[in-house]
Amino acid sequence: MRQGRHTLVATVVALIVATAAPCPPVAAQASIGPEKEPNFLPHMTRPEVETLLERTDMVIIPVTSLEQHGLHLPIGTDYYSGVERAKRIARRVDVLVAPILFPGQSPYHMEFAGTVTLPSTLIQEVYVEAAKSLMRHGFKRFLILNSHGGNAATSTFIVDRINQETEGIAVDLGSAVGPFADRAAINALPRPAEPVFDRHGGVGETSRALYLFPDLVDLEAARPAALTFPPTLAAMLPAVLDGDRTALTVLLAEGLKDESTGKGSSAAQMSSTGVWGTRDPREATVEEGRVVTEAFIDAAVAFIRRWEELRPSGR
Repeated sequence: MRQGRHTLVATVVALIVATAAPCPPVAAQASIGPEKEPNFLPHMTRPEVETLLERTDMVIIPVTSLEQHGLHLPIGTDYYSGVERAKRIARRVDVLVAPILFPGQSPYHMEFAGTVTLPSTLIQEVYVEAAKSLMRHGFKRFLILNSHGGNAATSTFIVDRINQETEGIAVDLGSAVGPFADRAAINALPRPAEPVFDRHGGVGETSRALYLFPDLVDLEAARPAALTFPPTLAAMLPAVLDGDRTALTVLLAEGLKDESTGKGSSAAQMSSTGVWGTRDPREATVEEGRVVTEAFIDAAVAFIRRWEELRPSGR
């Protein structure tokens, strides 16, 4: 009996010791969050920003939007297009990437679910105030990267206000890269035998999305859009396809405008899918997206380096 009790006590003690013993180290859990991106403001610590300021006073600010892009592209297409290109530029040259807003000016897409639009006056006020914040820390030069056609006038005003009202210096990056653009590779891309209307959400934009954020593209859902242009716009479309720049200017002035304007040219009034084009988005390719995107990034890097030669940081 005593032997049995000793055995029982020993067993209990052994169990207590085993339970109290430290557990073997557990393998680190695989990261499920975003990977840290160099010079990307939301990922940086304060000391990292201070260190970057020792090397540059340049900032890329993408001006983006949240709007419908047909049946196959995400609402955030313009946001990711701007931010992802800016990140790739910052991997090659020292420049801060500072996204400020998701939405832009997109009232003509509001008949499609998911679109968020803001007044142009509010948009430019937010970006200018954000630039002033960055100036307080020592950033002085701003490259405004517009990634949504509807923000063009707003982006121009942001650049002008920074230059006219603050100590900062701003340029429109889309325009600034022009002299550095090498279009040979772009011109060599396969094209349809006949000119075809292909703009918002079409093959070009889908190709860039396939290259920059492929996991967000549902190409199987894509369908050709049935377009119903107002008669005045339909009449000038052949001239647009023939390369008439005046016809394109007039088309863009009247086309894709808020339903409340009475022009009959909002996205839903002109397109069955929200895509503004007659080409099948399923013709998009990663290669076309790569060529166009990398040509822009190469040109942007070349412009930034030239600006640094003309006006080194801190002067």
